[in-house]
Amino acid sequence: MIGLLVVVAVMADFIAGSKPLYCQYDGQTYFPVIESWFVSTGASSWPEQFHRNTWHELTYDKVIFPPIPYSPGDLHLLDRQHLSPFASQPISSWRYRHWLGTDHLGRDVLSGMIHGTRSALLVGLLGTGIALIIGLWLGGIAGYYGDDRLKAGPFSWSGNICGALLGGFYAQQIIHSNTGSGLNFPTWLAVFCAILIFILVVWCLNRMGRVVDKLFHIPTYHVPLDLMIMRVIEAVQSLPGLLLLLALVPLFTQPSIWNVVLIVGLIRWPGFARFVRGELLKIREMPYLEAAWLAGIPHPRVLWRHAMPNALQPILVIVAFGISSGVLIEAFLSFLGLGVPADDVTWGTLLNLARKQFSDWWLAIFPGLGIFITVTAFNLFGEALQESLDERQPYLPEKSGIKKGTRG
Repeated sequence: MIGLLVVVAVMADFIAGSKPLYCQYDGQTYFPVIESWFVSTGASSWPEQFHRNTWHELTYDKVIFPPIPYSPGDLHLLDRQHLSPFASQPISSWRYRHWLGTDHLGRDVLSGMIHGTRSALLVGLLGTGIALIIGLWLGGIAGYYGDDRLKAGPFSWSGNICGALLGGFYAQQIIHSNTGSGLNFPTWLAVFCAILIFILVVWCLNRMGRVVDKLFHIPTYHVPLDLMIMRVIEAVQSLPGLLLLLALVPLFTQPSIWNVVLIVGLIRWPGFARFVRGELLKIREMPYLEAAWLAGIPHPRVLWRHAMPNALQPILVIVAFGISSGVLIEAFLSFLGLGVPADDVTWGTLLNLARKQFSDWWLAIFPGLGIFITVTAFNLFGEALQESLDERQPYLPEKSGIKKGTRG
């Protein structure tokens, strides 16, 4: 089921859309679905005749349309509003039938469901990926170094504090400049640049502090890294999830699906960090890590090359559950009309339309069924991973080739 969902999300433009997959027009051959990706980035442009007419109005020499000849945003305001899947539909051929009905604007529900799969998996996978990266980094250094393995001098420690303050200031200025001065960069790009500037400022001031400590031979002291990171995690987790979610949405002035991806990553990382920390607290006492320390391998290399790979297997279990949680968050924000543009069709926006028009039962059943299947599939996948990694499973002789009742 997960594989099918991924295929539908990746191939959505080839399954449902108003653009032809292949066409010959005025003696020229075009592949509009593929070419539209380059047009959207500005690398190419459509011929003039494609701008003046809709794709179905043109007269082609040869043409191949997708199986579902509707895009999610195609409007049919006159005769195809509020069409039930079982109602008689004013269409010229069964190929143009709206198999799951239409909404109040005449948009095809099946096309919206297919393209909504991409939005759901995009938020679930990428949002969970961002949360996992933050959780691996903070939870890894908290569990590995603890409160007794990291030493730093006063200048290095001061450099980290000043770097965090200056980095936060400059990161905030980048986001404010993008929203207030009319630069109009994509929100996700502005946030990415802000995070990059924050990391660079903290790293530079940290290196400067370490150089000063070594230059003047200033003694180093233990840094309670685990204590500080755990207090930050507890502070974030003490906030109600819904309140934190709604507080982050107004930070993005322009709605976009990428905003939802960032929001999911920013609110889901504490759970990953706590789990990674717990795994590293067990692994840090293993004999092979002590052998690596005695061999003179630096602590960062021991953490990321030896300790962290052995903690990834159980982490995959909570990643699967995190993806399903990301899908639910995307549907929740879309249902409230937050996060995604108003003209985007997702499973949550279809549910929101069903709330406004109770008689359109198909707008609630099909998106709800899609959310249910996706969340259940990832939850079952997570449970299967958990059972496969469970070391307490009973020993089964028949799996090892030993028959019951025989002696070795």
